[in-house]
Amino acid sequence: MSPENGLLEALEASIVDVNEAVPLPPACYVTEEFLAFERQAIFDRDWVCIGHEGQIPNVGDYFTVKLFDDPLLAVRGTDGQVRVLSAVCQHRGMIVAEGAGNGSSFRCPYHFWVYGLDGQLLGAPAMEQRVGFDKSCHGLPQLRSEIWNGFIFMTFNDEAGELTPTLGGLTRILENYRLDETVWLDGGTFEDLPWNWKVMLENFVDGYHNNRLHSGIGDVMPCSDATFWPFDEARDNHISRSNRTLKQDASFNLTREPLFPVFPHLSDEDRWHWNFALVPPTLALAIVPDQVAFFTVLPTGAGSISIQIGYLFHPRVLEMPLFDVLFAQAKADVDNFNGADIHADTMVQVGLRSRFAPRGPYSWQETTLQQINRWLVKRYREHSRRDPAAARAAGL
Repeated sequence: MSPENGLLEALEASIVDVNEAVPLPPACYVTEEFLAFERQAIFDRDWVCIGHEGQIPNVGDYFTVKLFDDPLLAVRGTDGQVRVLSAVCQHRGMIVAEGAGNGSSFRCPYHFWVYGLDGQLLGAPAMEQRVGFDKSCHGLPQLRSEIWNGFIFMTFNDEAGELTPTLGGLTRILENYRLDETVWLDGGTFEDLPWNWKVMLENFVDGYHNNRLHSGIGDVMPCSDATFWPFDEARDNHISRSNRTLKQDASFNLTREPLFPVFPHLSDEDRWHWNFALVPPTLALAIVPDQVAFFTVLPTGAGSISIQIGYLFHPRVLEMPLFDVLFAQAKADVDNFNGADIHADTMVQVGLRSRFAPRGPYSWQETTLQQINRWLVKRYREHSRRDPAAARAAGL
């Protein structure tokens, strides 16, 4: 089967006008072969968000993530810069850091090779008899990285264009939030969630289900008031939906009242809207007047992901006497909200494996899903041309 036929041809029905479009073929969500193709087409080539610099505010702070087979670490160096390094010791492949923490260097626990915060090899015991051994040749590999609004992006692709120019529309949405002045708080990590990474992104920006699956949301954010930012797959790396609320400063908790200080530079119009945005393939943002919640979504298999949740607030929250109590309540409300999505996403993945899995018609309230398809199909096509053998292996 040539890459011009089969599944690749079937994708065309997913990128036409939303009033005619249907979802991607179910095979795109369920096979390890297709995920392997996506790894090459997307995760090896695009900018991937792995976290937020608020996780590493101080010199020596670091956190680790695993992107497919690559253990990575993000660290703040003595120069204040954030770097993304491979966490693989360049001696025998041991992992030099796990979890998160703070230190002045990374010492491999296997043979005690020591690396600086910039990844340079500082010491290698008993290597003096190795003729021509040069420490400068054995540092931890450093990946290209960019910080955008505090979010840490990396790419394995030395030829990738700059990220920030592709996020212009989302930058404008966030301008008055001044995210570079916010504080980051941990919302928890969730491992082995049993659905495909695209199911997660689709659910996040799908306005069609909000007034139906989530009881009470329609009382403050009717799906019928959704608007969608223009999307050009040749230029844009963000997909955004905005929803007018029925009250000013509505927030994401059971009371719908702001529990935290509203971002002080928001316009009056900003305060009447919730925004939901993606920077695919891994970053999802929920933007409301008193907080920004974000998910970092990492695939672990064709039918599994891990998610790290973070929150961004105006720094005044730290002066609130009851902040810890209110933050715990806000997280509990989000967890309650997410509980319905967890069940839905789990069951969608089950349904996608069925012989009766559909490609049903989209509602206009699912415009963002058609935009996701356009972002994806552009990359599927490009990689099919680059590597026809990989496309054939994925069924394209």
